[in-house]
Amino acid sequence: MRKHLEIFPVTGLPEVAAGDDLAALIADSADLRDGDVVSVTSKIVSKAEGRLTYGTRRDAVDAELVRVVAQRGETRIVQTRHGLVMAAAGTDTSNTVPGTVLLLPVDPDASARALRTALKERYDVNVGIVVTDTLGRPWRNGQTDLAIGAAGVTVVEDLRGTTDSHGNVLAVTEPALADEIASASELVKGKADGVPVAVLRGLDDAVLPIGEHGPGARALVRDAEHDMFSLGTREAARAAVLDRQSPAGTREADPALWSGLLADVDGVRLQVGDNAVTVFGEEPVTVGMVAERLAVLLHAEGFGVTVRPGPGSEATVTFGSRSR
Repeated sequence: MRKHLEIFPVTGLPEVAAGDDLAALIADSADLRDGDVVSVTSKIVSKAEGRLTYGTRRDAVDAELVRVVAQRGETRIVQTRHGLVMAAAGTDTSNTVPGTVLLLPVDPDASARALRTALKERYDVNVGIVVTDTLGRPWRNGQTDLAIGAAGVTVVEDLRGTTDSHGNVLAVTEPALADEIASASELVKGKADGVPVAVLRGLDDAVLPIGEHGPGARALVRDAEHDMFSLGTREAARAAVLDRQSPAGTREADPALWSGLLADVDGVRLQVGDNAVTVFGEEPVTVGMVAERLAVLLHAEGFGVTVRPGPGSEATVTFGSRSR
């Protein structure tokens, strides 16, 4: 347990422009010591790297995304080429010239490594670097800062196999230390105050030796194989309900695509038509439960939905045109 942690805002930094030397700007304004962690808002990294594009934000998002995870009106939650799932691909139009859009760094981990190397070579200080950005979170209101790039710092603490104060063996405990650093630093940075850099002191054990940069924040991105929510609501609905066409002309949903819907349900079969899904099963209660789950999913996607019990153990979910 770390008993003492200090967080200092780095004030007095000028407006960053393309080509600026971030290492020099930070070192001139901060009292850096070995073992410190420097938290840097991605926005100034992008500005220094010239990650500014002309055009609309929509065009910028289209260019940066690899897939749309969910969409409500003009708001799009997308996955970027970095593997990050975030609103508008992390693009930003605040504090930029009208008609321009600021993009995320091409490789935030590489940006963090370059900054750490420059600070060591020119100022002889061994620090960890965390590049941060603001993200919303499923099932939670508000936003918080998370790590999108890291170098020279432990990003995940693996406590599996250790024991708690009662002697219980920890089986899945892996604190995302880099994310915790990012969120803690935001307490003294703050967007309205124009403080894009913070220094955290007291994390010496989390700073790696000189020459070791670690896996970077990319290690925090959960791969699709282990992500129970990787499809996203819209993609799941399309894949499982709207896009699976059988040779006979009736779309038959593969239950494997409905892992979230049918994970705890045995003996249920779905048959999908053009505007309806029929749920078949052995128990009326189970059929009704699955039908209601499906109705919630389709309703969340903007469809008008009606659930009608059928003869025996079946129910039909009818979905009409999208309301949005």
